[in-house]
Order: sequence, then C-alpha cells, then structure tokens
Amino acid sequence: MGGAGEKGKIDYMTGNIHVGLAALGAAIGVGLIGMKASDAVGRNPGASTKILVQSILAIAFAEAIVFYALYLVR
Repeated sequence: MGGAGEKGKIDYMTGNIHVGLAALGAAIGVGLIGMKASDAVGRNPGASTKILVQSILAIAFAEAIVFYALYLVR
C-alpha cells in the first residue's frame, strides 16, 4: 500500500504546510507593522510621511517571505 505515491502525497502536504505557515507569519507581521505605524502617526502626525514610507518598506519585506517560501517549495 505505501509506495512512491504515498511519499509524494506527504511531500506535497508538508510543502503546503510550509507555505501556509509562511503566509500566517507574514500576515501577523503586516498586522503588527500596521498597528505600530498607526500608533506612531497618532503620537506624531507631523512625521506621517516618514512613517508611511518605512512601514510600506517593512510590509514589503515581510510579504517577501511568502514569495521565498513559494519559490523554494514549488
């Protein structure tokens, strides 16, 4: 019963788990970045442009983790 087909199914499933965990980590990271950025703008509205630029860069780096995981798994 267990042959090459079973191993292929397990490899496919673990790859999907890795991508799912990477996506979950990135989603949590993006949420935390957004929360802290809005908190920082609330404390210092004059620095909103600098905070926006830094938060967009941080979000892009956090989302890149998902693309790395997709590239490495597939």
